[in-house]
Amino acid sequence: KMPEAYRQFMQITGRLEKHYSEMQDVEFTIEHGKLWMLQTRNGKRTAKAAVKIAVDMANEGLIKKQEAILRVTPEQVDTLLHPQYDSKAKDEAKKEGRLYAKGVNASPGAAVGHIYFDANTAELQAKQNKQDVIMVRPFTKPDDVHGMIAAKGVLTSEGGATSHAAVVARQFGIPCVVGASHIKIDLEKRVMTVDGKEVKEGEWISVDGTTGEVFLGQIPTTAPSLEEQTDLLILLKWADDICATPGMRKFAPGWPTRGLQVWANADYPKDAQRARSYGAVGIGLCRTEHMFFEKDRLPIVQRMILADNTGDRKAALDELLPYQRADFDGLFRAMDGYPVIIRLIDPPLHEFMPNEEELFEEVITMRVKGETAGLAEKENLLADIRGMHESNPMMGLRGVRLSIYMPQIVEMQVRAIFEAAADCTLSGVVVKPEVMIPLTGTVNELKWIQPRLVKIADDVMSEKNVNFSYKFGTMIEIPRAAVTAAEIAEYAEFFSFGTNDLTQMTFGYSRDDAERNFLVTYVAEGILPKNPFQTLDQGGVGRLMDIAVKDGRRTRPDLEVGICGEHGGDPDSIEFCHIVGNNYVSCSPFRVPIARLAAAHAALKHSGKALAEDK
Repeated sequence: KMPEAYRQFMQITGRLEKHYSEMQDVEFTIEHGKLWMLQTRNGKRTAKAAVKIAVDMANEGLIKKQEAILRVTPEQVDTLLHPQYDSKAKDEAKKEGRLYAKGVNASPGAAVGHIYFDANTAELQAKQNKQDVIMVRPFTKPDDVHGMIAAKGVLTSEGGATSHAAVVARQFGIPCVVGASHIKIDLEKRVMTVDGKEVKEGEWISVDGTTGEVFLGQIPTTAPSLEEQTDLLILLKWADDICATPGMRKFAPGWPTRGLQVWANADYPKDAQRARSYGAVGIGLCRTEHMFFEKDRLPIVQRMILADNTGDRKAALDELLPYQRADFDGLFRAMDGYPVIIRLIDPPLHEFMPNEEELFEEVITMRVKGETAGLAEKENLLADIRGMHESNPMMGLRGVRLSIYMPQIVEMQVRAIFEAAADCTLSGVVVKPEVMIPLTGTVNELKWIQPRLVKIADDVMSEKNVNFSYKFGTMIEIPRAAVTAAEIAEYAEFFSFGTNDLTQMTFGYSRDDAERNFLVTYVAEGILPKNPFQTLDQGGVGRLMDIAVKDGRRTRPDLEVGICGEHGGDPDSIEFCHIVGNNYVSCSPFRVPIARLAAAHAALKHSGKALAEDK
């Protein structure tokens, strides 16, 4: 034992830590009882250790809270919020040659489960047989959501970071790898293959959504809980306080002077409750169409779409109205006192119909077998679906165009929103509804549809003898809307940037095709600095946002501005939103803690600076 050397060592290391205001990694030796200090440097640490050290040092007065916030990265917070593989076990799996494929890291976290190739089977195995499930598909569609929610992880061979699978997985916090193009999936044989290695339905795989890696067999995981991470909760509270400080941003009168708020994308009350528990102070996007895909509603939706007269369509919509009203009632109650932005129906109608190819196969099979029972109905349905065909449906009859072409749908939705808001108000809930009209390209679209919807809102409040504030606004996702924002702001009380579509239309890229085919090469060759669907393209898409914010606020100085695309959870994109003058960013509930820290980083980095100035 060498008590004197030990005493000196503790004294010196304490002095070093205090001097550098940082945890130190020291090298030393003892010769003939004498202590020799050889080297000191800032110590490496895990994400959990980084948070604890930052909070402890701030509480001990060694550093300020602002410094503590800056010492923890959003990436470290991300790591703490998702299941992770045991690092040694993962390294061992690589040594054993169990790395099976790589794709796009679409939604972080680690998942282990039996693979199943369709949503119904995945849900059945997860719920009835209590299996851990990985749902594997070439790509996913809205009617696959129930299987995705039931699964521990999702793997697709096609798609990119803003594909349907990626967006839904991030929303629900499901680890997901997309675009693993080396995987060949045979849905008939229920098997997937890479270089001759087959994995059959029901066998185990491990999916790492953080790195985009897929492994054969099982790798042990650890699952953290936000509620149990006291130090992280303290740090995020400090981050919120920083963003709420007046004067963090210097703008023209009417612009926000505090930092960014963090809202969440949530379609159901349980998502909203989770978002609030993670620190969200509003809902920036509720996608109403997701509610239409539930099994008890989809047949009514299809009947509404196929109706050949106004009376039948209205009858179907009248059936849907109570469902929608109940949905919104749950959201308002979950977000009591906070704003809720509800986007009116956006996707083209064919997405709610049966798959055309599968229906065609059924018709041909019935004809070949000579089966006549139900054949005429299927043939008529096939003809109706083919009649809805569009060469480019994402730029076709959807969004506000659909609202003008078939206004009864959004009229029903707005009535449901305001009836729910009125009922909640009467029961003591503080509601702040904001209705978002998607895909506006010209102010004339708002001139046509918005007054009709405002009248319904006012009629409902009159019928219920209740009054509350509300807003109507629009989603800026078409470049023309951004450059004519001054006109659009005459009607829209808020802008929400839908940066998924805005990026696609600005670059002229098909999102899924670009990420599958050439974006990886573009980034690798330096043609693009980053994937623009993951990190906001500030020079192009960002320039359009800057124009829209400035021109919109010249017309309406108190214009509320946010972002609800997938970029709302990306730290670099959040910093840009702070600079251009957004009021808030909205992201999936599971990314809310990350966005809270990133918003504070942006506020501290640009504290007191004059921002969004005209050059």
